[in-house]
Amino acid sequence: MPAGSASSSNSTVRAHIAANIRRLRVAKHLSQEELGELADCHRTYVSQLERCKANISVDRLERLARVLDVSATDLMQLPT
Repeated sequence: MPAGSASSSNSTVRAHIAANIRRLRVAKHLSQEELGELADCHRTYVSQLERCKANISVDRLERLARVLDVSATDLMQLPT
């Protein structure tokens, strides 16, 4: 694997997660605060995720996916 590929790949996945969380949250007419409350995390964490400023754990990814009615793998896919 070329140097930098893992880092580039990780940031791409993070960007996909960010875009998908925001898209799905808006589609469900949820504020960042409401999504945070439903997923048991703080509004600022949701904001950081949507801006690619925070990493997400698998457990938290699954929790957000459950609230947004998608699979965790759906959140990692290229945004539609």
